[in-house]
Amino acid sequence: GLAVGMGVGQALLVLLAACTVLPEKDPLLNVCMDAKHHKTKPGPEGTLYDQCAPWKDNACCTANTSSEAHKDQSSLYNFNWNHCGVMPSKCKRHFIQDMCLYECSPNLGPWIDQVDSSWRRERILHVPLCKEDCEEWWEDCKDYVTCKENWHKGWNWATGTNRCPWGSMCRPFSHVFPRPKDLCEKIWSNSYKYTTEHRGSGRCIQMWFDPAQGNPNVVVAKYYAWKKRSSPARMEGVTPETDKAVCALPWPILVLLPLALVVVAEGCG
Repeated sequence: GLAVGMGVGQALLVLLAACTVLPEKDPLLNVCMDAKHHKTKPGPEGTLYDQCAPWKDNACCTANTSSEAHKDQSSLYNFNWNHCGVMPSKCKRHFIQDMCLYECSPNLGPWIDQVDSSWRRERILHVPLCKEDCEEWWEDCKDYVTCKENWHKGWNWATGTNRCPWGSMCRPFSHVFPRPKDLCEKIWSNSYKYTTEHRGSGRCIQMWFDPAQGNPNVVVAKYYAWKKRSSPARMEGVTPETDKAVCALPWPILVLLPLALVVVAEGCG
């Protein structure tokens, strides 16, 4: 009985050891939000169009979405950039980049928020945007004109595309958004948060990056996912077990384990 008992015991111990090193997939990392045009999970895309190309190795957007993001009257949301005259191209490129990040990035998990909307179930909230990304956006758009501070809602959609609501005036961007912080935080109802963190710090999300250097937002998402998990506010409602890798052994083995250990003990005795 000794050899059999020890064999069973060893087999179970090996299973248990294998079980403890299986890392749990982090639900905040490498995910796509549940929204109108997003894929269900990120993956490589052969060709992403122009400004969306940095995400082609691992993207939440399809090639079609990436090309639509560049159009003046895109079929994605029927949104009209030129609601107060033609938006200059140096300004528009930031809005295209913002849309590429929103549609394509698999690194926004820590800021995904549930929302009850006809066109999406999830949105992003308070994504910490790098200082340079926000300030360049504002700098390149400050001479454009617009009639609204929040572009998410309140438009006149009577014609099927967004027009300035009745009674609103087209005013310079720099009046509607006096500082870069105003633009980044208010324009999409707090999707972004202005930060003083710099590109490359690993503490802020970049809208603009050179894919040859890799995607800098991967480490940023990891850092904030870790921070979110270890923050006291969140830990109060979490039992310690839920944060550890849960063992995925079939239940008969778990039931037999104490028995097997007894057999091993008896065999050794």
